[in-house]
Amino acid sequence: MQHEAIKTQEYFTVAQIQEHLQNVEFIVMAAPAPDSFQETPIHFTIFLNTDENLPQEIQEAVLEKFLREHAISRPKELLSALMPVGFAQTTQQTPMPMLLIKPQDRTTIPHVPMFVYDFLADSVEFEEVKTKQLTGWSYSYN
Repeated sequence: MQHEAIKTQEYFTVAQIQEHLQNVEFIVMAAPAPDSFQETPIHFTIFLNTDENLPQEIQEAVLEKFLREHAISRPKELLSALMPVGFAQTTQQTPMPMLLIKPQDRTTIPHVPMFVYDFLADSVEFEEVKTKQLTGWSYSYN
């Protein structure tokens, strides 16, 4: 099953990102994992709206809460760190968060620091990611 890539219409400026995040608590993004990861078919990225580097015990407690609340199992390849995050307007209703890994993206795409969990896992709550190979994100507001 082939889907069109999500097309970026424009990147938010840092000021637009800050305004956009004013009442956001966190964002959960789910995308299909590479085919070689059959036991962990979903690539999750959780963006916390904080620019603080959280202590290890808080990181673990927050991750456990997300795993429990979203029926996420078998997390692997976990990255949890303060990372640069940009936002793009797409054809979707809400702006798309983008974890900026590549150095060239960090220099060309406006971004803010956010605490991010990025990992592979499985979940019964994200069947459309597994069955239809769809990518999506949802916002939680204060």
